[in-house]
Amino acid sequence: MHTDTERCVRAVQSKDARFDGWFFTAVVTTGIYCRPSCPVVPPKPANMRFFPSAAACQQAGFRACKRCRPDTSPGSPEWNQRADLVARAMRLIADGVVDREGVPGLAARLGYSTRQIERQLLAELGAGPLALARAQRAQAARLLIETTPLPMADIAFAAGFASIRTFNDTVREVFALAPTDLRARAPRSTPGTPPNTAGALTLRLPFRAPLNPDSLFGHLAATAVPGVEEWRDGAYRRTLRLPYGHGLVSLSPQPDHIACRLTLGDLRDLTVAISRCRRMLDLDADPVAIDDQLRTDPVLAPLVDKAPGRRVPRTVDEAEFAVRAVLGQQVSTAAARTHAARLVTAHGERIDDPEGGLTHLFPAPEALASVNPESLAMPRTRRTTFTTLVRQLADGEVRLGPDSDWPETRTRLLALPGFGPWTVDVIAMRALGDPDAFLPTDLGIRRAAQELGLPSTPAALTARAAAWRPWRAYAVQYLWATDSHPINFLPV
Repeated sequence: MHTDTERCVRAVQSKDARFDGWFFTAVVTTGIYCRPSCPVVPPKPANMRFFPSAAACQQAGFRACKRCRPDTSPGSPEWNQRADLVARAMRLIADGVVDREGVPGLAARLGYSTRQIERQLLAELGAGPLALARAQRAQAARLLIETTPLPMADIAFAAGFASIRTFNDTVREVFALAPTDLRARAPRSTPGTPPNTAGALTLRLPFRAPLNPDSLFGHLAATAVPGVEEWRDGAYRRTLRLPYGHGLVSLSPQPDHIACRLTLGDLRDLTVAISRCRRMLDLDADPVAIDDQLRTDPVLAPLVDKAPGRRVPRTVDEAEFAVRAVLGQQVSTAAARTHAARLVTAHGERIDDPEGGLTHLFPAPEALASVNPESLAMPRTRRTTFTTLVRQLADGEVRLGPDSDWPETRTRLLALPGFGPWTVDVIAMRALGDPDAFLPTDLGIRRAAQELGLPSTPAALTARAAAWRPWRAYAVQYLWATDSHPINFLPV
């Protein structure tokens, strides 16, 4: 969008928050860059320059605005609705791959040369993988500086910097303030906010309005696996398996943000944990564009108008969700939770939760690959499906992470015994993040179709749903919401 100068100027002049994260505005007379909704008086159009990423602004020599804090705006929805090389690279960078494995590691995961990846990212984002990762480290550093009492040396290494000098130089360059000055300017905590301690953070996750939390958090709470997830005091809590250790997260919906409380065993996991939580809650979606498309169908329009801004409940662990999808084949939500809870108790890694409700990490595929199939309380054919899936996940034959190629992954999943269209599409929708995944054979979708007068056969419903593309996964949320199932309501 940043190449459409006229549209960008209109968005800046109207302070339209819907475009935050889509592009960034740099002002040549001040040397700063802002989000489109910055509250200051808009600059003259002749002084505006538009960039597709914060990293591109920083690379061009601009520093972040102290008023609108453009580095904390919602991420571009492009990286969650596409599966091409650039989108996969951006998802991996957000997951901290460049910090942990360098650009060669990023290239190896994507199956391209480092030169090709550099060229593609520069062409579309105006910055290479190192600059994009640097911008992410700067944002993580700012968050730690402003919300924790940690010494600056600890923050530097927790944010992923190789040295304290690089940390100091980057913070000064990006924010035009020394780290200590940035901390001094940080807003004080509001009354009642729990104090942050080492390893624990309280932060706000921004999103594009509107956001309807009912079916989003209702789905996560209704399907929660005991010991791994819970709903407590208006918040969804769960354990996290992270690159450097494990973590606990508490997420609760607020009118203009998601309140997030993170407890990490290693602060180097901060950016990864935030990225995975944002992805699980689909916070970088563009609900206005999605809902406008779905409203063109006269059957869906009343559902959208009644409760706009529905998100797709996703996952923080793609392999975990695939296993749970198999456990949920042809059984109720309660039965699927029971099967998953047994696996967690028998094979999950125990953790300590200061609040006492969470007890385990969901078992990794490597642990599940050694499970005796005879110990599984499920039909023999589903045991075969389960054991085949976890073995291929453990061996890397099936990859479901942010680097996965969606069409290739679908093909590999369909080749597994016991994997039909429903299982593959629900994994595509909630684990891979495909916004166009559709479930025409799902019982809830068929009930909704019958109630609304939509075609009831899968083939006819799929043909009708062609008008909803590329947002059929969001149409699924609106169709599911016509039922009185607990997934559609926030727990009391």
